[in-house]
Amino acid sequence: MKRFIERKAYLLSMLVLSVFVCTLPAYAGSHHRSSDDNDQNSTSSTSAAGPKAVNLGTAGDFVILTKTGITTTGTTAIVGNMGVSPIVATAMTGFGLIADSTNTFSTSALVTGKIYAADYAPPTPTIMTTAIGDMQTAYTDAAGRINPDFAELGGGDISGKTLLPGLYNWSTDVLITNAGITLAGGPNDIWILQMAGNLTVNNSAMVTLLGGAQAKNIFWQVSGQATLGTAADMKGIILSKTLISMNTGAKLSGRALAQTAVTLIANTVTAP
Repeated sequence: MKRFIERKAYLLSMLVLSVFVCTLPAYAGSHHRSSDDNDQNSTSSTSAAGPKAVNLGTAGDFVILTKTGITTTGTTAIVGNMGVSPIVATAMTGFGLIADSTNTFSTSALVTGKIYAADYAPPTPTIMTTAIGDMQTAYTDAAGRINPDFAELGGGDISGKTLLPGLYNWSTDVLITNAGITLAGGPNDIWILQMAGNLTVNNSAMVTLLGGAQAKNIFWQVSGQATLGTAADMKGIILSKTLISMNTGAKLSGRALAQTAVTLIANTVTAP
């Protein structure tokens, strides 16, 4: 009788394990072990999967940061600081900027935070030069990571997929249709997604985070431009070599850091 009970317990444990394995997400593309600069992170109390995080430096003080301008139409809501450099404040349009008495920053009814530009009073010009330099350094870091865990996943169409922490690389554009994607991992896990082309997030597409995954740990390195469609719901730090364009009603929980401009149409952008 005792052996029968033990065998029954063993078979039950094997059934539970098989069910768990079957629920793990499937992936297309090549999967490689990462090394060197992609070593897994760790803390004293918990380990973190994926590559080392990208250090944003002082660019991380901004929810929107660009070199050539920020424009908005409609009722946009920005939570966090934003700024431009080397372009001047007149390149930020649609915000109704109100200069502070110190002339080191301005405010707007559309922005919960401070707004900075290269032509404001010192020390703002120096602060902005440093932030732009840090943004470009962060982009170079993200783009330069080697030994991807996943290469050419989905041939560039990652719609409907679940992405584990890791370094992803595409030599093409990347598309997320309205099927959306899911990023599943813990609160300290890191995702870096490198793409040689554009990032297109279609209308109503949603990026869903599971398992405690955080937007601040997701880095979209985009060599082309990033376009968020109408009512899209995006998560993560967008490091774009060119334009970040958000269509009507699109939301971003993260940061829009562009080496050209950011264009907004009644959007919500919130620092992670």
